Amino acid sequence: MKLLFSEHKSDYDHYIFPYAIWAVPESGETAADLFNAGFLPSSRNLDRFYLCRHVRVQLGRFKPSSENRRILRKGGGIEVKLVARDQFDYTPGRRQFYKTYADIKFGKDVMPYERLDLLFRSPIISHLLVFTDAKSGAEVGTATLYLEGKELAFYYYAFYDLNYYSRNLGMFMMTSAAAFFAERNFRHLYLGTCYSQNALYKTQFAGAEFFNGFCWSDDLKELKYLLLRDKQETGRHLLESDEYRQLFHKDNLDKIASACAFRVKLS
Repeated sequence: MKLLFSEHKSDYDHYIFPYAIWAVPESGETAADLFNAGFLPSSRNLDRFYLCRHVRVQLGRFKPSSENRRILRKGGGIEVKLVARDQFDYTPGRRQFYKTYADIKFGKDVMPYERLDLLFRSPIISHLLVFTDAKSGAEVGTATLYLEGKELAFYYYAFYDLNYYSRNLGMFMMTSAAAFFAERNFRHLYLGTCYSQNALYKTQFAGAEFFNGFCWSDDLKELKYLLLRDKQETGRHLLESDEYRQLFHKDNLDKIASACAFRVKLS
C-alpha cells in the first residue's frame, strides 16, 4: 500500500504536528490487507482508506456471553438471511424505510436520497443481512456488509424499525451478525470506529480488539483509558505519555516498535 499523510492543524507550542494517514491499495492487495493493517474505507469505491481506532472481533474466539444470549432471546422470532447485493431488490419501499431511519437517527437529510442511492450502488456493499419478523412477515432491518472470502465481514450501515426499540433490535442485529459469521468460520468481523463511550457496545463480544495506532489490542482497559484521555487537554501525543507507556506497554518503546506492522523502505 502507498501511504499519504494529510496534514491537520498543528500545535507548535507542544510540538504536535498531526497527520491523517491514508492508504491507497497497490496491485495485488485487497481490502482485507488494509483492514488488517488498521485502516477503514474512506471511499465507497474501496480505493482510499484511513487509519483509525476501530474495532473488530476475532470470530475464532467468539462465544456468546450471557449478555449476548439475552439480546438474542429478546429478538426471538426475527429471522436473518444473507443476500448478495446483485440479488437484492432495492425497492422504493426499502429506500423510503432506510431514509426514514437515517433522518431519525442521523438528522434530517444528513443522508439525502442521493447519498443513500449511491451507497447501495457502491462496491463497499457486497452483501446484506436482511432481518424479518417471522410472526408478521415484516422486514424489520437491513445491515449492509462488505465481505471478502472468509477473511472479513465489515458491518457497515444498519437500518431498522425503531418501533422494535424494546427488543433491542439494533444490538440484536449486530450480535446476530457476530454469531452468523462465526458459525461460518469467518476470520474477522469489523464493526467501525470507537471514539466515545457510546461506541463501547461494539466491544461486548468475546474476541473483541481495537487498533491503537500500531497494533491490535484486546486490552479493553487500554481502550477505556484512551476514551477518557480524548476528553482531556493533554498537550502531548499518546506515545509521549509516560503513564500510557508504563500502564500498557511496560514503558518499552522497543516493544511498541516491534509490535508495529508498518515498515518503510526508502528508495
